[in-house]
This record gives sequence, structure tokens and C-alpha cells, in this order.
Amino acid sequence: MPTFPLITHEHADSVFAWRDGHPLSAARFLSDVMQLSRQLPAGRHMLNACQDRYRFTVGLATALVGNKVSLLPSTQTPEMIRQLSQFAPDAFCLTDSRDCAIALPQVHFPDFSEQDNRSTEFSVPHIDADQLVAYVFTSGSTGTPVPHRKTWGALVRNVQSEAQLCGVNDGRPHAVIGTVPAQHMYGFESTVLMVMQSANALVAGQFFYPADICSLIASVPHPRVLVSTPVHMRSLISAGLDVPTVDLILSATAPLSLPLAQELEAKLQAPLLEIYGSTETGQIAVRNSTRTQEWTLFSGVRMRQEGEVTWAFGGHVEQPTPMNDVIEMVGDDRFLLHGRMADLINIAGKRNSLAYLNLQLNSIPGVLDGAFFMPDETAPDGVTRLTAFVVAPQLTAPALMAALRERIDPVFLPRPLHFVDALPRNATGKLPREALQALAFSRAGQATEGNAA
Repeated sequence: MPTFPLITHEHADSVFAWRDGHPLSAARFLSDVMQLSRQLPAGRHMLNACQDRYRFTVGLATALVGNKVSLLPSTQTPEMIRQLSQFAPDAFCLTDSRDCAIALPQVHFPDFSEQDNRSTEFSVPHIDADQLVAYVFTSGSTGTPVPHRKTWGALVRNVQSEAQLCGVNDGRPHAVIGTVPAQHMYGFESTVLMVMQSANALVAGQFFYPADICSLIASVPHPRVLVSTPVHMRSLISAGLDVPTVDLILSATAPLSLPLAQELEAKLQAPLLEIYGSTETGQIAVRNSTRTQEWTLFSGVRMRQEGEVTWAFGGHVEQPTPMNDVIEMVGDDRFLLHGRMADLINIAGKRNSLAYLNLQLNSIPGVLDGAFFMPDETAPDGVTRLTAFVVAPQLTAPALMAALRERIDPVFLPRPLHFVDALPRNATGKLPREALQALAFSRAGQATEGNAA
């Protein structure tokens, strides 16, 4: 049976991670893995709730070596944990929080010190390609989490393709700085697994605020890779801070507007690449947003179209998987993305997508954040009207509506338009429909003056 190494760092003193500006070696990492393995209980399923990226990675590797399965839910709400307990009754939680409220048997990540690392042998374990690594959960249509199996071989092929397409497998030890949680599929692949399989170094901790991100970037040497989301990067740019330069920017979880992509490349003096994928398929395509709208598929991955549905298959995608997006193929390994199927809207016979409308809204100078929302309910006159929420403290409603009229068809202008202090985004910058629905309900009857078209 084929195997892949746990990590691809060739020497004991290879830098595996950075913490507070200090390197942690590959030998230190493997020693921490071996020590943690002695403290885990017998249960096969582990919820890895460690917030520190290095500790999360030690936990993941320990589970791999011990043939345990990591559980990666989309949230850690009490209801999700209850459903996880039903899915895996033997599940336990690995946490680095003193006040962890997760209702599972808990193992607290030990405080390893340098003298704890007594091992002198540098021996990298190999893991069977078919070994089950994790269940990644998505929200099912019935509200029950849907598990998706992730095997070691598929994950390795995935992130090796990413490293090649992104140019971070050139033998230089890139420092990978992430603002997206390691438990999220994008963060899991790009800030943890890619580091393990491209001999690079992750940056410990987890930071969201602009000043913290700047400090984190400045604490590590070049070459530097910033793995982030449009929301976090928009906040970083708008904070007005002196952002240290990086050598590559990766973005995912939502479409990135061209003006923001151009500003980021200029400010951080680095190329920006967008990553496309899904929980089901993992990452499958990349593009340089300032140069092309076309996406390039990862090595071996292909798409086929059956009616309005596009299927991804091949490469690291273990079985043909339908994509929830409107896709236009422009070559065997290239395509254009026209938004999510669920985002498609039809008003007065005209079609558009919420993703496109959001891009136009967020491209308006002065808009810090914004989102369109199509409610399920109809107005008293029987018409369903778009709503928009916007964070734009320096703009007036008439000015914003005038800017929108220059960008979108009048039929898609929001009625009502709400100015808010912030949008209810989650840790990855996404806006769950349920959160927008609750915001719309709370703002009912509070439409901003100047909404009339």
C-alpha cells in the first residue's frame, strides 16, 4: 500500500513553525507529537478545538500517527456538539483553552518545555494513503451535519498541487501566516497540510485584528505567505497601518473584487492568488485575479457538465462531485465562475447573482463591507425585493444608491437599504444566510431614508 510522510522536512533542524519570532524545528514538532500521543484517550474520534495553529497541527499529526480520526465541524455550537456525539459516541475534545465549554471529555494540550524534548532520533512516520484522516462536516438541508471523508493520500495530492501552482515548493522555507481558523477546510489545507507537505513553516497563534496581523508578518523572515479572506484583508487595508510586505497572498471563502485585489498587491508588494473549492472537493483551482478571470484546475482535476450541473472529478477528488456554482468551461483545465446556483435570482424576468451584486457593492469607494439579501417572504404587494446591508460610515444613502445605479440594473437596486455598524460574519468571513435573515428581521421597518429608486 502506498504511503506518504507525515512531514516533508528533511532535517531535524528544519524550521517547521515560528512562535513569537522564534523557530521551532521539525525535530521539536515530532517530539511534541510523540509526547502528546501518550496522553490521548482510547477513543478513535477527536474534536481538535485548539485555537493555536501549531498546537492544532501537533494534535492532527498525533491523531494521524495513532490512527485516530479528526472531527472538523463547521461550528462548535452546543447543538453541533450534541450531533457529533451521536455520530461518534467515543469522541473526545483536544483543547488549548482553559475555559473550553465543549460538552465532550476533554484533553488539555500540555505545556511542553524544551527539556521535555529528549528524543535525539529524527524519524518521520509514514501514513498509508488510504488512512482516514478526518470527517469535515457541512450543514445538511435538514439541519443534520453531513460528514465528508478525507483520506491521507487525497489530502496530500491536493496540497502538493496547491504548493506547485502557488510556487511555494521551491526549496525556500516560506513562513505561512494564516488569519483563517485551522478547523476550516481552507485553513486546514493552506495553513496546515500544505506546510506539512511542502517543507515550509507555519506561524503559531491565530490573529484577526489588523495590528496583530501586521505584528505577526513582521515577526518572521521572508519569504512570507499571507493566507486570508477578503473580509480580513479589507479590514487590514482600511486600518491605515504600515503593513509589512509579503511574497505571496492567498485568498478564499468569497469572491475578491478587482479593486481590492489590485490594492492588496500594491500595498503588500506581492502577487495575489485566489483559491476555489468546496468542503466536498477540497481546493481544486487557482487564479491570479488581477490578470485573469479564468480559473486553472489543480493537477489531474477535471470538470464535466451535465445540463446545468458541473461535476468535478479526477486528481485528488476521490469521487465525481457536483459543484454548487454556475461554471462556464473555457478549456480542459480552465473555467469561468458565475456565482453560486443558490445565489441566482430572477426579478422581472432579469437574472443576476448575489455574488455579482455583492462584488459591485463592495467595489464602491467608501464601502467597508456590504451584502445583498433576498428574503424568502414577499412584500404585501406580492413582490419579493432585494435588501442590502452596508458598512459605509462616510457615505449617505443617496450617494450609495447613485453609485449602485451606475453598476447594476435598476431592478436589482436594494429596497430597503440598511446602514449597519458591522455584518454578522463568522470566523472565516462568511455570512451565513441564517445570520442575514436574523439581521433583516431585526431591522424590519427601519429602512434607511433614500431607498426609493
